[in-house]
Amino acid sequence: MFITLIIIFLLLLLSAFFSGSETALTAASRPAMHQLEQDGNHRAVIVNKLHSRKDRLIGTILLGNNLVNILASALATSIMIATFGEAGIAYATIAMTVLVLVFAEVLPKSYAIDNANRMALAIAPTVRFLVIALLPFTQTINGVIWCIFKMFGRDYGARDSLGRGDEELRGAIELHDRDDADVKSERAMLRSVLELANVQIGEVMTHRKNVATIDATLPPEEIVTQVLESPYTRIPLWREDPDDVIGVLHAKALLRALYKSPNKPPADIDIVALAAEPWFVPETTTLDDQLEAFRERHEHFALVVDEYGALMGIVTLEDILEEIVGEIEDEHDVVVTGVHQHADGRYVVEGTVTIRDLNREFEWNLPDEDASTIAGLVLHESRRIPEVGQAFMFHEFRFEILERQRNQITSVGVTPPGGHMLYGG
Repeated sequence: MFITLIIIFLLLLLSAFFSGSETALTAASRPAMHQLEQDGNHRAVIVNKLHSRKDRLIGTILLGNNLVNILASALATSIMIATFGEAGIAYATIAMTVLVLVFAEVLPKSYAIDNANRMALAIAPTVRFLVIALLPFTQTINGVIWCIFKMFGRDYGARDSLGRGDEELRGAIELHDRDDADVKSERAMLRSVLELANVQIGEVMTHRKNVATIDATLPPEEIVTQVLESPYTRIPLWREDPDDVIGVLHAKALLRALYKSPNKPPADIDIVALAAEPWFVPETTTLDDQLEAFRERHEHFALVVDEYGALMGIVTLEDILEEIVGEIEDEHDVVVTGVHQHADGRYVVEGTVTIRDLNREFEWNLPDEDASTIAGLVLHESRRIPEVGQAFMFHEFRFEILERQRNQITSVGVTPPGGHMLYGG
């Protein structure tokens, strides 16, 4: 009997090993294992190979676990029957249920969850040996399962596409839900990178009414003055009609021309000849495509047109980078945040502020599929041009029209759900 008890104890240890191995190998971080493999960790290589054939891995672990559990239960039952007779069956069932549940299931799995990566690396060689040793049995089992699936018209081994690719990355990003500023900033940047392919440049461009342009027919002296007073280095030139852009003047090209001919009056400089040829792009271009185009052409500035060829605005490399890292301000930028928070939790937002900026800054979830600005969202949802003082409830937010110029909403009061403080500032 003593030898049998030792065997049962050893079988419970094996059961704990199989249970912990299953949890550790399935819970181990795939990105971490991949990085360790790139760094030369041979155990991480084994873990990744085991992950690549999960059917064999799970089959081996389940086979071993059930084998030792059933054998341990059978031995315990034989001891109990020899000691207590028929009542020993009930005693053995209760005892083995408690022992298996606590020491062979809950305890090892709890430890494995808390130490998944470290444990996976530790047990990987042993599990690989068992996978190879039990391969004939697991293949036979998988063959039987394949036949059963076929009987019910299912394809065994087919991979579910849900949760793969971008969605898996998005889910991993959202799991990092700590509230400290660094994590919020990193989470916002990672979200923005994944959304580059879904955002069109028409949503991030500077609208034509806010674009600084210069009339090419002005006297050269006045053009030089406007360029020097402008906070921008690239300025579109137009002739006769502001929509008729004939070139983009770079401040450096103008200054270089003035420097090369210090005794030559500005009136003798051909400003239009210094301007680069304008580059027009459709407003439906996605940010990732435009970013790649900027890289290929080695340019930072493009003019945005609609489907009819009308000028809509401009887009720069900085606009796209700001979609990833947030607002970039230098010493020449005109800083206009467009958002002011009140003590009661309400936000006064200029109508031209984009929904994407608000969602990123305050971690809201306002939809931006049908409108790119907060004013556009109010117009889309209300299906009217609202009057000053009107208020609406959309998407659990309260929107109050504070200012309007003609048909343009210029200021909106936005109260998030609950009206409580969502952003400290």
